[in-house]
Amino acid sequence: MAAAPSRCLLVTGPPGVGKTTLVMRVFEALKASHPNLSIRGFYTREVRESGERAGFEVVTLDGRNGPLASSKVSSPESVRWPTVGKYKVDVASLESLALPEMQVKEETDLFIIDEVGKMELFSSAFFPAVMRVIGSNVPVLATIPIPRNGRDIPGVARLRNHPGAAIFTLNTDNRDMMRETIYNQLSCLMQQRLSCVSYS
Repeated sequence: MAAAPSRCLLVTGPPGVGKTTLVMRVFEALKASHPNLSIRGFYTREVRESGERAGFEVVTLDGRNGPLASSKVSSPESVRWPTVGKYKVDVASLESLALPEMQVKEETDLFIIDEVGKMELFSSAFFPAVMRVIGSNVPVLATIPIPRNGRDIPGVARLRNHPGAAIFTLNTDNRDMMRETIYNQLSCLMQQRLSCVSYS
């Protein structure tokens, strides 16, 4: 008898390998094949100016967006903001967009969290919200950074070691295969959830 597919799928890999692209393609494919699904969450994307990366923004799956981090911020409030490299992290903006999307609700079929990384973990409310999602019975597709020098951020290490998590390590050679594998696994889970709803 085959093991039940994991409900917590974590995509990891080096920066720029295509984690966000994979997640969004899986999201689009699931919405096309299962149009009645309720999928909540957010993703992060680069903000570029004159061809250079100037920061990142948070985008909810229903299209709202706001700043996550920027190398150009110079407001009085930003003096107190945490930094990652040259970027100032706008924790309040992250929380206003991401936290409502991570509220566990009965009608939600899938959570997408891109990503659980150093910038996001500056929010004291973010990781507890992630763990509530992971602890629910709702499937989760999330991205996490690859450990640097063999060392994980503590919160990410806890997530990576979660007993119910399946880790998918992305590289330039396996992206298409990984996308198909993840889509198939989630599609199976979504079909099961829709069947349960239909017969309940």
